[in-house]
Amino acid sequence: MDTFIKEIDQKKSVQDDQFPLFSDMATAGHEQVLVCSRPDVGLKAIIAIHDTTLGPALGGTRMWTYKNESDAMRDVLRLSRGMTYKAAISGLNLGGGKAVIIGDPYKDKNEHLFRAFGRFVDGLGGRYITAEDVGMSEQDMEWIYSETKYVTGIPKSMGGSGDPSPVTAYGVYMGMKSATKKAYGSDSLKGKKIAIQGAGNVASNLARYIAKEGATIYITDIFKEKAEKVAAECSAAYVSPDEIYGLDADIFSPCALGGVVNDDTLPALNCDIIAGGANNILEDEVKHGNALSDRGIIYAPDYVINAGGIINISSELEGYNEELAMRKTARIYDTVTNILDYADENSLTTVEASNRLAEERIESTGRTGRIYSSSSHFSNRKGELYMRDRR
Repeated sequence: MDTFIKEIDQKKSVQDDQFPLFSDMATAGHEQVLVCSRPDVGLKAIIAIHDTTLGPALGGTRMWTYKNESDAMRDVLRLSRGMTYKAAISGLNLGGGKAVIIGDPYKDKNEHLFRAFGRFVDGLGGRYITAEDVGMSEQDMEWIYSETKYVTGIPKSMGGSGDPSPVTAYGVYMGMKSATKKAYGSDSLKGKKIAIQGAGNVASNLARYIAKEGATIYITDIFKEKAEKVAAECSAAYVSPDEIYGLDADIFSPCALGGVVNDDTLPALNCDIIAGGANNILEDEVKHGNALSDRGIIYAPDYVINAGGIINISSELEGYNEELAMRKTARIYDTVTNILDYADENSLTTVEASNRLAEERIESTGRTGRIYSSSSHFSNRKGELYMRDRR
């Protein structure tokens, strides 16, 4: 999903340089970007709606200590575009959006900030539906929910789905098994050496799934104590952050930061499969996607196998059912299988194959109308959110 950043640089004209934001939006295909400011409560946020061809834009809000506003803007444009592809390839009637709040999630949170943000979300009238992401908590989402009904991932006690991490991890697990079947002829993870980068909620739940199958697990995190705790629970081995890339492993599973497969790390990789829950694992999806293909490393596109989160929270739009959400997430296995087969049949990288299939779905739906209008899909009942079946 990072390729468009390079495309932006290549396509700008002198006139475009006078309006770089509009140039970036046009190149990436974004419909709307909202800059939100409430200095009195410390709110600086950006909401990006990428594409609403398939339905309202759904995507989480993350709170992060960006170095500057440009980094925040690039991140929200990149992430919102990725959500469009994630929803499309997962068969959801949803578009892609994302929001970022600029600030330290450990120091800068307060109720008034999140309530103010909720009012901005509400002002979009349902074109954007938010959810929990990096740096956010269920309490933060409760505060946002107090100002707008266009929120998913609220606590189960309030009728929502709660923390989506266990479902995200399950989707990564199913995608990993599909890639394993492609590489080895069997989807069993018993005896497979799996290197997990990260020890957060998704990574720890993933480790539990693969430990039950008898995999040999290596795990790392920049916070050593977190990794050691997961390692102890799952009979895994802790390794340092720098060691994780060069391990002799069958599967490398990045579940923390993006851009970890890059010019510096790629030569060190010694695995057959890359399948992880992090977003934007490839620093350059074209360059590094081709490099992995040339080396015979199977890459399960990240936005496909980590789609369990959006599948889970999207279920709230029709009344949350955990069992149904898990069944839908299990289909990630078949989706990955289809992508890997399509890539082989058409001599494409797995990223190219996945992007093409997602774009075909968006294009076919787009013939009947592009821009999403919330009025025909959401009820007017305060505090409740419904979406009609658009199939």
